[in-house]
Amino acid sequence: MSDDNGRVGPTMTNQVERRRWNDPTWSAMWPRRERMTTEVTRYLLDHLAPAKGERVLEIGSGGGTASFAIAERLGHGSVTGADISGPLCELARRRAAERGIANASFVVADAQNDELPGGPFHAAASQFGVMFFEDPVSAFANIRSHVVPGGRLVFVCWCDPGRNPWLMAPTLAAFAPAPPSPPTGRPTGPFSLADAAGTAELLESAGWSEVSHKPYEVVVAVERGTIVDDEMFEAVGIGPERVEEARAAVEARMRPLARADGRYDAPLAFQVFSATAA
Repeated sequence: MSDDNGRVGPTMTNQVERRRWNDPTWSAMWPRRERMTTEVTRYLLDHLAPAKGERVLEIGSGGGTASFAIAERLGHGSVTGADISGPLCELARRRAAERGIANASFVVADAQNDELPGGPFHAAASQFGVMFFEDPVSAFANIRSHVVPGGRLVFVCWCDPGRNPWLMAPTLAAFAPAPPSPPTGRPTGPFSLADAAGTAELLESAGWSEVSHKPYEVVVAVERGTIVDDEMFEAVGIGPERVEEARAAVEARMRPLARADGRYDAPLAFQVFSATAA
């Protein structure tokens, strides 16, 4: 059940990521980041192949861009977007209303263990939204429990950070306080599923079968603010006394990506996983 704000739960899992994605500064930066994440939506759709009339769950739906693309393919079907971020769910709802998209709804929920409305689903999908679980086996098992037998799971996640030089987190980490460790001791974050063999193993442990993955690499030209801006320094906890050092380190990392037109080339190395609910 959800409350009047579309919130399911509450639960006590994934507290580190829950705080991060509900932080006003962090969530306000999200629309500027979408230029990169939406570049992969067509790959997600190609693997998902949503059909008319299906019910689809999108995990980590953010501002709703992938949900809207899925909804367009579903006709009289529907997509439910679930995200732990209240501000991003509100952004997605506002966008859906502005665009007149009636078959996409959004709930504040933790897919690791919450009951998710709108199911059972024919498929579950995610565009960079499943890398933040403290206990991914439990999370993918919970997702499977909301999918019909024989239903599909398709998600996009990043390959290793060395192939994604646009990511500023490794550079900024030298100037920011260490993030709190999750209770399980398993690190969360963008590259937690980068190891393809390990990710396939945890999916099988969660009850998924016919697991496969396909790597891709594309280069997208973006504005500087898509990659980094001064708000990011604050969001990761860099104090004012170290901002200039951090800015210089960022400049050095950005320099090889610079284009003649003032934008930056961002190489995106990602992979698409597909699986079937056993």
